Amino acid sequence: MRRSLLAGPVLDVAPKLLGMVLRSTTQEGTVAVRLTEVEAYDGANDPGSHAYRGPTARTEVMFGPPGFLYVYFTYGMHFCMNVVAGPDGKPSAVLLRAGEVIEGLDLARTRRGHLTEQRTAFSQTSPGTGKQTPGIRGDVQGIRGGAPGAEGATPAVRKGPVVKRPKPSPDRDLARGPARLCVALGIGRSGNGIDLLAKHSPIQLLPGPGYDGEPSTGPRVGLRDAADRPWRFWIPNDPTVSPYRPHVPKRR
Repeated sequence: MRRSLLAGPVLDVAPKLLGMVLRSTTQEGTVAVRLTEVEAYDGANDPGSHAYRGPTARTEVMFGPPGFLYVYFTYGMHFCMNVVAGPDGKPSAVLLRAGEVIEGLDLARTRRGHLTEQRTAFSQTSPGTGKQTPGIRGDVQGIRGGAPGAEGATPAVRKGPVVKRPKPSPDRDLARGPARLCVALGIGRSGNGIDLLAKHSPIQLLPGPGYDGEPSTGPRVGLRDAADRPWRFWIPNDPTVSPYRPHVPKRR
């Protein structure tokens, strides 16, 4: 892909990304998605952009040439990613909001399944010993249980903490939303600043099948400032497009 394709105004670049492919290769394997939803952010002209007030250590990559990946951490738990667009020195970027997994489906399923899995290591103190004994199958303590040495006593069953098992994500939801998209592709903080157009880059933006139709447009998701600008673009009727959620002010 030519870098010049991403060097135009961000509102021109954003819809062109629909139907393109983002492929990420890690030690676990390769996952690729066909992009189905994006949002444009126009730097100094956009109060909703991270670059609105000028460069910071966080947003430095946005002020460089187009075609690089801008990854940020949000809400203390999620990574989101953007494709830097526009001419060098003019910060603008396109947030990648959703996509369809077209390669590495099993790996994407595994990553999204493990997202909500919580395993708790726990132990119990055996009666009368003070020693730590691992909890096994609800932590049934002793064959006879009850008071130590009590013949025929009812076994004492001590329940361990509940281990939540992940529910499989429907395939349409694997990369449906900016945080899920990062998880499915295995992209985190180390992806920030990667050149998406470099031949041997672990994360690559590729032409893919493209999208020839007229994209749908609407307000951006969850923004406090400039939320009414219709700078979100998506492929109409595609099941992987994320639901719209407006910004909800925090209660004080």
